[in-house]
Amino acid sequence: MEYRSLGRTGVMVSELCLGCMNFGGVTPEAESFDIVDRAIDAGVNFFDTANVYSRGGSETTVGKALKRNGKRDRIVLATKVHGRMEDDDILAVGNNRRHIIQQCDASLMRLGTDYIDLYQLHRANPEIPIDETLRALDDLIRAGKVRYIGTSTFPSWRVMESFWVSKELGLNRFVSEQPPYHLLDRSIERELIPLAQSYGLAIIPWSPLARGFLTGKYKRGEAIPGDSRFGNDAGRGAAMERRRDQHFTDLGFDLLDLVTELAGEKSCSPSQIALAWVMSKRGVTSPIIGPRTMAHLEDNLGAINVTLDAEDHARLDALAEPELATVPYYHGRLVNFRASDYGWL
Repeated sequence: MEYRSLGRTGVMVSELCLGCMNFGGVTPEAESFDIVDRAIDAGVNFFDTANVYSRGGSETTVGKALKRNGKRDRIVLATKVHGRMEDDDILAVGNNRRHIIQQCDASLMRLGTDYIDLYQLHRANPEIPIDETLRALDDLIRAGKVRYIGTSTFPSWRVMESFWVSKELGLNRFVSEQPPYHLLDRSIERELIPLAQSYGLAIIPWSPLARGFLTGKYKRGEAIPGDSRFGNDAGRGAAMERRRDQHFTDLGFDLLDLVTELAGEKSCSPSQIALAWVMSKRGVTSPIIGPRTMAHLEDNLGAINVTLDAEDHARLDALAEPELATVPYYHGRLVNFRASDYGWL
């Protein structure tokens, strides 16, 4: 396992980040504990969760796991705030000061820790002035509850605006951004990656496997397995079905065929090729893996041993052109989302 600086902070994090969204939900508690222990043994020291994942269930499970193995101090622990936490409480959502401070305290309790290493805004909140949000986050840092702050799925201009406001008001600035990034959506290469390299911003990609499409489990013309991510999406409304259909295109399957072909040449899995591609891209700090089972984790960990050369990149670029968004993850509710759209409630 290699380690990279979390932006300009100097905090060294593993080249893979363990995403904990499935903990407290589809992954049983005992298996979640085993996944955490195995990831740490493999050298992963960077964990990411969010308060909305299973409405606090993920944070609770992560907290229990780290208390059980006694390795909290060896982990860079990240969580997120923004999504609705109570169906009948209009105050329990957003990037306003009240919600951020309230939810930080709740996350600390669930995680069983005195501090959060990286506290991130899960999405932008255009209705709330960014100075309101940054002042609240700055106060949390000064109170010792949070070490660093970051964002997730913020457009480049919003990140840049936040830098300007932080400088003008003398506030702590964001050190990281979590964007969607994979072979089907390379749009962050246009502006976000150059911005990150210029201003020392860590890039922590989510969904590097395109919601599991690039794992190779789906076949052209075959029925979608009912227990898969896209299979489960089918019953959750038109938005989810549209998202599924955006992946299952001729170009999408052409890319998957090439990824599978490269996997055969390198004696690895398609998901390892897709992960190795993200890890190798300029500006990327640590892509987030989201294993549901121990087998998923073992497969994901194998990506650190896969190397893509210039010819491999050229073959992939021929189909997944640089800066191309075959599936635009920044479109619509993927920017202004409701947690219920993702089945997190």
